[in-house]
Amino acid sequence: MTLPGTRKLPPAPLHPTERRSWVSGHGAELAVYEYGPNPGPGVPEVLLVHGYPDDHTVFSGVIPLLAEDHHVIAYDTRDAGLSTVQESVLANFRLPLLVEDLYAVLEATAGGPVQLVGHDWGSIQGWAAARDARAQSRLSRYLSISGPDLQHFRSWFAQRLRDPRRWPDVLQQSLRSSYVAGFQVPVLPELFFSVIGSRLYERTQGRSAGRNPQRGLALYRANLASPGQPAAPGTVQVPVDVIVPLHDPFLSPALNQGVESFAPNVRFTAVDAGHWWPATHPADLAARLREDPRS
Repeated sequence: MTLPGTRKLPPAPLHPTERRSWVSGHGAELAVYEYGPNPGPGVPEVLLVHGYPDDHTVFSGVIPLLAEDHHVIAYDTRDAGLSTVQESVLANFRLPLLVEDLYAVLEATAGGPVQLVGHDWGSIQGWAAARDARAQSRLSRYLSISGPDLQHFRSWFAQRLRDPRRWPDVLQQSLRSSYVAGFQVPVLPELFFSVIGSRLYERTQGRSAGRNPQRGLALYRANLASPGQPAAPGTVQVPVDVIVPLHDPFLSPALNQGVESFAPNVRFTAVDAGHWWPATHPADLAARLREDPRS
């Protein structure tokens, strides 16, 4: 349980139509935010899932643009923002539970299939949700930004390690991912974010981090330090758009090689931007969501 006094105050509404509610997950209470018209015939719907070390406010630029005519759903993932977990143990942050959270939010809020948008860890969750059998009826399209499918991430490394000609790709991505190893160290990452890391994030990104950086470390420790995690089932049958920021310091564009083997209806769009493309280019994200998925 998060200690009293460590929660952020409720954020200011991101749009005049904002409605707030709570959805219960497995050992979690999720803060949910809806915008724009209520679900109904002819109303397009979109679900926005944030990553680390953010909460739903990372989408503060795109929500007002979409809320004009979309039913927009966003939520703070477990133990981010105003969402809570009953116990801060790693088992409560495993990817299967995060997927259950996503579908619980959809069940509580959406009227029909939604366009799913995932950024960073939200994108990792989105890939797993898109592999789930429920995706066929609940998702109309998946838009992934700066977050790989974890099953593909592991197999991508394994395949390239067997081929010396591909070792430069492995080295480059290993350097980009080196911070993940640092996050596995007890105590020190929490101390770093408490002393300076959160302030650096807030200064460079222009939004509050609160204790999201410290609390979100559980995502890395629960899912990336446990190679025995079960593989996500199924292939991705819904249309997928992968946005590839060319200046993302954490993920190499080469990581997208082979995605079509499990997501046959995929297209890739390179953008001249950094990791936080949804925040820095909200109009581009809104335009992408308004277009026909395969146009």
